[in-house]
Amino acid sequence: MTKSVTVTYALWAMGGPLGLHHLYLGRDSHALLWMLTLGGFGVGWAREFFRIPAYVGEANRETVGGLRDSKRHPIARPPPVSVARFAGQISVGIYFGTVALIGLNSLSFFYLIVLPLCVGAGVHLVSSVGEQTTDLHKTLIACVITSPIFYGSTISPLPISIAASVTASQHRRFKTHPSSGSQQELGPRLYRLALVWLAFSAPLGYSIFHNTTATLYYLSDCVAALLDMFWFFPWLRSAVEYFLLLPYRILGAFTGWGPSEESWRKVLEILLTERSQREREALQMLSVNKEASMDEITRSYRELVKVWHPDHNPGSKMEEAQKMFIQIQEAYETLLRGQKPEHRNK
Repeated sequence: MTKSVTVTYALWAMGGPLGLHHLYLGRDSHALLWMLTLGGFGVGWAREFFRIPAYVGEANRETVGGLRDSKRHPIARPPPVSVARFAGQISVGIYFGTVALIGLNSLSFFYLIVLPLCVGAGVHLVSSVGEQTTDLHKTLIACVITSPIFYGSTISPLPISIAASVTASQHRRFKTHPSSGSQQELGPRLYRLALVWLAFSAPLGYSIFHNTTATLYYLSDCVAALLDMFWFFPWLRSAVEYFLLLPYRILGAFTGWGPSEESWRKVLEILLTERSQREREALQMLSVNKEASMDEITRSYRELVKVWHPDHNPGSKMEEAQKMFIQIQEAYETLLRGQKPEHRNK
């Protein structure tokens, strides 16, 4: 079926950041990329305003002609280098790596296997958009080789993504057959996209909700630091603050929950009350007061662990020691999550 430019523009305007127009054109890889990055962080979505006619023409050629015209796109000749695609590869690789650092860093061999695979997947996804693709195996090998060099570093997604992007660009090529997404049933296509989206978002969502209060404190510290940069321009600080709170205002407009300061304070009060109760219980378990520093908490934790370790309490006391040992561990983790990032890294 011939695709319409008008329909494509309408879908781009209504659900462009979610990739609806790419789904309509059968560009499932591009649709998935937009779903996971909200339209290439907004920049790619805006840039597409001028590229939609070319996308529609490409989709119609594939629908009518089947195979690509060899004179137009010689398979032996690599595609031209695209600065925008290369920058997108690096950005999405860093993005996927950051998501992995947040949601999957507790897995074994994270920096050796999990992180490079996640970064490589992000780079390859951008490399496979449209009529181009690259060698996935060589891209992943570049990630796995680079990752141990920056083992344990929070900036490791950056060099891994750069290495993967360079490798992907060196092995870029045209796809040997056109995308057949528009010729397949919509149901199976949506099912596959939903599975990938769930695999991407589930670890991140679990991590965020599992550490809700710590996440709120970290975000508030970041926002405060950002606003403090504009202290000498009050009007600019107000403008930045307005745009940072804009998603919350939009959510309030759609849900009917007014974006009043009082409503937001109630949400924070509920979260902080729950956090305070658990912290009080944790402080009591570790026998420290609320003014104790992180060093004092850690010292008390280590002393209690030595006392209640099951190996030090054989016989009839082992069961009680196991329960206490677990409670001490949970109490320490609760207090550790409540600390600011710089305190946790000490």
